[in-house]
Order: sequence, then C-alpha cells, then structure tokens
Amino acid sequence: MNKTRCAWVSSDPLYKDYHDNEWGVPVYDDTKLFEFLLLETFQAGLSWITVLRKRDNFRKAFDNFDYHKIADYDDKKEEFLRNDVGIIRNKLKIKAAITNARAFMKVQDEFGSFSNYFWNFVDNSPICNHWKAITEVPATTPLSDIIAKDLKKRGFKFVGSTIVYAHMQATGMVNDHTLECFRHQELKKINNCPDHYHNQYF
Repeated sequence: MNKTRCAWVSSDPLYKDYHDNEWGVPVYDDTKLFEFLLLETFQAGLSWITVLRKRDNFRKAFDNFDYHKIADYDDKKEEFLRNDVGIIRNKLKIKAAITNARAFMKVQDEFGSFSNYFWNFVDNSPICNHWKAITEVPATTPLSDIIAKDLKKRGFKFVGSTIVYAHMQATGMVNDHTLECFRHQELKKINNCPDHYHNQYF
C-alpha cells in the first residue's frame, strides 16, 4: 500500500527511509544529537539529500561522530578532511565541527548532558504541530532564534536559526510532519500528544 508522506520527500529510497524512520523521532542520546548537529552544519547552503548521501562517508571521516575524538583534531587531521572527496570539503565547516565538539562537551559539563540542555528549552516535551501543507512549515521560529543565540554565546559555529530549527525537526523536538503524512499520527502517539493541540507559538 502506498503511504502518503510529507511533500518534501522525493522518490529516493534513502530519503524515504530517513523520513519514515528518523525525521521527527525524539532523540535523547548525546552522540546522536551531535551527529545531527554536525551534519546539519555541513548542510548549510546545500540540500539535505546531498548530506544524507555522504552520511556514511562523514561517519568514517569523523570517527563515527565521536565528539571526544573530534575535539582533539589537529591541523594535520583538518588538512586530511579538506582533501577527503567523500565529504563536503568546506574549510570553515570542518573547523566548525571541531569547535562545536569542544563547545558540546562544555555544555555536557554544565548540564550533565547535551540532551538535558537541549530538551530543557521545551520542558522535555516535544512540540506537536498540525500543519496542513508543507508551505505552512516555518524555516525558523522565535524558539529556534533563542536556541541559536544561546549556542552561539556558548561558542558554537554555523548554528543560525534555520540550522537550529532543522535540528529541532530532525531530532523530534518538534513534529513537523504534515497532517496528511502517515508519520504525523504515529509520532503524535509516540509523543503522547493530546487530541486537541495548537501549533507552536514559540
């Protein structure tokens, strides 16, 4: 049976799998949260499918997204990454990945985990939206503005509001599957959303 998905999903099996199994599912594991953060910083200015197709290459290049190891990368490793044709070879984004790994661990030291810090912005409860069309889904919100500003204050790079909102969507802080999408109801149940709720006002 054909499933109705969000309008942004192409026929690419990789995209379908990501949409069906990952996008919008709440993530509380720090390593996974860092993986998405790293990938989304590299996505800036590019399409998400471009990043997804290189995801395994990124995993190999960045030590399985181990932020402890990434934080210790030196100039030699940076040069190696800049010459790795399997990833997006952007000097500033590579530097940002290293800078963000270090900032990430500082957040862990302060809050116990990055997950504690991140989910505290929504009182540990995913935001349930009910968009009828993809055109209604925002690229940023006042809440993503707040989080982006706080991340920048903490030393993170390439974390503008658009990237942060994409991170919120990917890691399930917000359910932005449209009403017609089969995943909307599934995630609504997972997130224990009430039958009557409003779109976010943040």
